[in-house]
Amino acid sequence: MRRNFRSLVLVAGSGQGLALVLPQRLSLWGGLDPDTGEIIDRRHPSSGENVQGRVLVFPAGRGSSSASSILLEAVRQGTAPSAIITVEPDAILALGAAVAREMYEKAPPIVVLDAADYAQLQSDQWITVNEDGFVTVEA
Repeated sequence: MRRNFRSLVLVAGSGQGLALVLPQRLSLWGGLDPDTGEIIDRRHPSSGENVQGRVLVFPAGRGSSSASSILLEAVRQGTAPSAIITVEPDAILALGAAVAREMYEKAPPIVVLDAADYAQLQSDQWITVNEDGFVTVEA
């Protein structure tokens, strides 16, 4: 079954992969190892999961403005998610992706879904984020 959702695009682009749905916010600063893509915040329920090449789905970032630099470094090292989907706009994540696009000519697209569409996403679904802002979910 295939479903399409329209999103609010914060950083345009395309990306696809298996979804990694986090049950709560994550601060990339202190929460993500940009060398490996592993979630390293030991208090986070998804600690130990790896975001590399996945479509990262989480409500929004949490905390530090330094999170943009962690995303930028993950893009540089090739350990970043292939796309990021949130339910709340996150300017800090968008900044990191926008700077990565300028510096490295690659970045994960960042889009926002409304709450009803967001609630339908589950880990390990195949998700494609398209340039036009559509999110396609294959279940």
